[in-house]
Amino acid sequence: MAPDRGQAALELDEPPGMAPVPLPVLDERLRGTRFVALANRTILNAPAQTGMDFWSLNPYVGCEFGCTYCYARYAHRYVVERAHAQGRLSDAELTEFRGPHGWEAFERRIFVKERAVAALERDLRRHARSAAPIVIGTATDPYQPAERRFRITRAVLERLAACEGLSVGLITKSPLVARDAGLLARLQRHNAVEVYVSLISVDAKLVRSVEARSPHPAARLRALARLTAAGINAGLIVAPVLPGITDDVAALRALFAAARDAGARFVCAGPLRLYPAVRDRFLPVLGARFPALADRYRAAYGRATSAPPAYARALQRRVRRLQAEFGFRSNQGMVDRYRTAIPVTQGELNL
Repeated sequence: MAPDRGQAALELDEPPGMAPVPLPVLDERLRGTRFVALANRTILNAPAQTGMDFWSLNPYVGCEFGCTYCYARYAHRYVVERAHAQGRLSDAELTEFRGPHGWEAFERRIFVKERAVAALERDLRRHARSAAPIVIGTATDPYQPAERRFRITRAVLERLAACEGLSVGLITKSPLVARDAGLLARLQRHNAVEVYVSLISVDAKLVRSVEARSPHPAARLRALARLTAAGINAGLIVAPVLPGITDDVAALRALFAAARDAGARFVCAGPLRLYPAVRDRFLPVLGARFPALADRYRAAYGRATSAPPAYARALQRRVRRLQAEFGFRSNQGMVDRYRTAIPVTQGELNL
């Protein structure tokens, strides 16, 4: 997903008149992951802030799954730098949070929005004047491992389930979403719901090569089947499609077939966007795992963050043919509509 350009979404300020206080550590794991409380006063990012046609909501900042291509590292860096500027992180802590590699903090220092429900209560009053959808998980996974303990996403869904007439989208790689199948079904009774299970390939070895700690493809597909069996409007989002790695017809057809077998209501897909904050993490992995593609990626994404226009168009045609072949609707849902609205820049990379 494209980054939210508005930075109000990552608000760290305390109410006026209160002195900054250090960020409390909520938990720490053996592998070194630390969970830090983020005392947010807002949680919904308005379209006017992001430039997109929906409201976005992210219960966490940072993600343990560690997908090498994840664009959301920029958001984590902003939160860390704001905390340091406000005196809530010392110089030593700032260095420790950043780690020897800029990408490490995103995977090992997870901010938890403890005040999510109270913030949502206030934000829903702003949203009441808008018909735009609310999409959960546009920056970091709302069902990453932290959710098992902190249950922020579940609390948010509980509050939204008390509303009527909303359009709610949710994006996740985690089979933990199936835990909330009953809650999502309740939310869907009076609101439009779309749940997007994210998966780039059914090849577990390939997935592991670019997603350090994400759930096994089969586990995600089982979760998708549980959601659709519960009557939830759920499908597959293939994002990002990695040029030269996961974009061939056979690989995409395998994904579409797996989605159909899981009862998916839709399948959508979009190509890789490679932002500057992601290059240091993704390009070394690409060079080690797929060395023949390294120069092509550098040429294609050297001056652009989006896939070359010709490639994006060819991929879209391929996806549409597969949608028709497997009987999926071709109309765009809230997330697919948003992804394809992203402008692309010039360059060449053949499909």
